[in-house]
Amino acid sequence: MAPATQLFIDGKFVDSKTDRFINVYNPATQEVVARVPEATQEEMDWAAESSQAAFEKWRETPVTTRQRIMFKLQALVVEHTDELANSIVKENGKTFADAKGDVFRGQEVVEYSCGIANGLMGETVENLSKGIDTYSYRQPIGVTAGICPFNFPAMIPMWMFPMALATGNTMILKPSEKTPEASMILARLCQEAGLPPGVLNIIHGSVDCVNFMCDDPSIKAISFVGSNRAGEYIHARGTKNGKRVQANLGAKNHATIMPDSDKESVLNALCGAAFGAAGQRCMALSTAIFVGESQNWIPELAEKAKTMKCGVGSDPTAGLGPVISVDSKERIERLIQSGVDQGADLVLDGRNAQVEGYPDGNFVNPTVISNVTTEMDCYTEEIFGPVLSCIKVDSLDEAITITNSNPYGNGCAIFTKSGAAARKYQYEVDVGQVGVNVPIPVPLPFFSFTGSRASHRGPGHFYGKEGINFFTQIKTITSKWSDDDANLGIQAAMPLLGKKI
Repeated sequence: MAPATQLFIDGKFVDSKTDRFINVYNPATQEVVARVPEATQEEMDWAAESSQAAFEKWRETPVTTRQRIMFKLQALVVEHTDELANSIVKENGKTFADAKGDVFRGQEVVEYSCGIANGLMGETVENLSKGIDTYSYRQPIGVTAGICPFNFPAMIPMWMFPMALATGNTMILKPSEKTPEASMILARLCQEAGLPPGVLNIIHGSVDCVNFMCDDPSIKAISFVGSNRAGEYIHARGTKNGKRVQANLGAKNHATIMPDSDKESVLNALCGAAFGAAGQRCMALSTAIFVGESQNWIPELAEKAKTMKCGVGSDPTAGLGPVISVDSKERIERLIQSGVDQGADLVLDGRNAQVEGYPDGNFVNPTVISNVTTEMDCYTEEIFGPVLSCIKVDSLDEAITITNSNPYGNGCAIFTKSGAAARKYQYEVDVGQVGVNVPIPVPLPFFSFTGSRASHRGPGHFYGKEGINFFTQIKTITSKWSDDDANLGIQAAMPLLGKKI
């Protein structure tokens, strides 16, 4: 029997007392590699109590001390990158190189949190009236929760808990039940970095666990990344209970290809952004809008996509691994067929992919569908697989209209050599993150991940300044001190501060 994943509560790795477990499958083999416990109500309550108790001390910990722990964590993440990446290969199916990238992008947020003091600075105005000053502080909000998806087992947890902890909060983290190991490794590294017990707790489960996080009164805020269905539910239930909820949801990211762009660069970028990570990225390019003569490049795009090898994550020659589950593979292949049935042209069919030695893997090869229209299911539904839908238009205006008419607003990109076209596009397109000759425009952590419209719910975005805002609340103080009360005497010896006069 595969080992049971432990809980991490109050600084200890503990075995759950539950009798309900969820199997974790290696998507390349269907082997059960772990069993995730559905935490009991008592265990979830324990995590909440531990987090609340730890918060009372952690909030008083100097910000410089919190930063030093983040510095130690950053060094440990770098040291254990391969261990984290191997766990991602096993449970998620990513190639080893892509899994290391997963770790690195999360590590960047840890690095940002090492300088959190700058972002916590308040504001001051003195002498608003005679002897009256007003100043503000950013303070932590309390116990927070993080609910993570399967597709970035290391990066998304590191989007959440370093920002929450560095700003003085505690966090209860729920990894995806499909990819739990990376979070457990991170918990061990936090322990090694000197994080006090209870500041980070990890529980496992599915619906009951999510409902607990939405309902428990000690939890003040929830961070979520995942599907629209789950995210809308969590946002509605959490906010109904008075919690802050930030939720990154689904996406349908568009790339507009102008005929003046560099063809070879564009085709390489499209293949990497559409098919890398088996298309299981919320920022993957799933729709390419070819303007004018660039439409002639679609057959060459398909030929280039053929060269991307689908294989197991441990194969260094593989460009993409399997999708996460049998159900995901079936959904992807159903949507490919729907495109054919509804009149699109299947330029490159990635179904029935075979990888030698792995007959049971959830493999889907790169797929290119052309002559797609915005009414087709392969366009309206998020495929979350290595499938690129190609739309043909005559003008940039048409491309912008199609992009803006889609309900999602996570990311988009334009490929062009024209500064005028690029400026028009970035100004008029109604999408939160825009790339100009950049296929996946995910900002570095000193900015924020700014998906919009149906791709985001809540008052604040992840990491950067908006992340600090989400995990803090502002306290404003107005004070009055009369000059007549200042009988200070004379101090001539050090120290001048802290001496009672």
